[in-house]
Amino acid sequence: MASGLSGCERSLQKLTMPVSNWPGYEYFYLAEKLGLTKKQGLDLQTLEFPDPQAIVHAYLRGDLQIAQLTTVEAVDICARDRARCPVVVLVLDESRGADQLVARHEIPSIRHLRGRRVAVTPSTLGPYVLSRALERHGLRLAHVKVDSMTLDAMPDALADGRIDAAALFPPYSEEVLKQGSARPLFSSAEIPGEIFDILVIAPAALRDLGPALPRLLRAWQEAHTLRRRDPEQAIPLMARREGLNPRSFQQSEQGLRYFSLDRQRAMLAPGGLLARNLRAVQQVQAQLQLLPAGSPLPRVSQAPLLEALR
Repeated sequence: MASGLSGCERSLQKLTMPVSNWPGYEYFYLAEKLGLTKKQGLDLQTLEFPDPQAIVHAYLRGDLQIAQLTTVEAVDICARDRARCPVVVLVLDESRGADQLVARHEIPSIRHLRGRRVAVTPSTLGPYVLSRALERHGLRLAHVKVDSMTLDAMPDALADGRIDAAALFPPYSEEVLKQGSARPLFSSAEIPGEIFDILVIAPAALRDLGPALPRLLRAWQEAHTLRRRDPEQAIPLMARREGLNPRSFQQSEQGLRYFSLDRQRAMLAPGGLLARNLRAVQQVQAQLQLLPAGSPLPRVSQAPLLEALR
């Protein structure tokens, strides 16, 4: 499963991009399927993973040199392996409602989660979303019973009452709503500017991958442009890979905010929004005792973006 950069038969630079189920991760898949990466001189191959944790583990093993991650996952990687502490080169999206804390219908509010069983997936945004939801209502993680659980197991666990609530996101949240077993009590819309998905590069791979990154970013931008101009072509492709119908995929995207390459100049600048966000995420993770003291932070690089904009 090695991911890297090499020449291929048609002189295209080869890249492997991991993809798990999250609407904001589908645009590299769209760029691959519609030939947008080949137009940029890249042979991009998306590789499907069952969940975000599998991508984190593959990256830590060195099987992947590029990954689509949350800021929480990137910070977690740095705490686990300094040599693999990634470099952030692109903001894929901001979650504005897509990440949710859902609860069974008999639980009327977050305050009523005290003593209840709440499922989260470690090394994802789950613990962060749960902690922020509880904090805003005067509770802490110690006030609930936290169950570690894979995302795909959460909908059925809610339906049969094994858990009372869960922190999850599309398409898993869409499945819960479809089943009717739970409803949202909190979402990332209540904490704007805190939850981002990012594209990261392994630091040791920057020298080899560097020349391909501006072209990769341009292909990503073209995929977003195509989705706006021709949604009837783009949306069914992305929805199908997620196991959703086009309408459900569009609904799941309503909780996301995307940023053009030009708008990301300031976001990726030294001391900019992303650098501040990563620091804030690290502080919350440390408060939750999920990180050891003195862990490094992911570095943010503007260089590929600025070259892409040229």
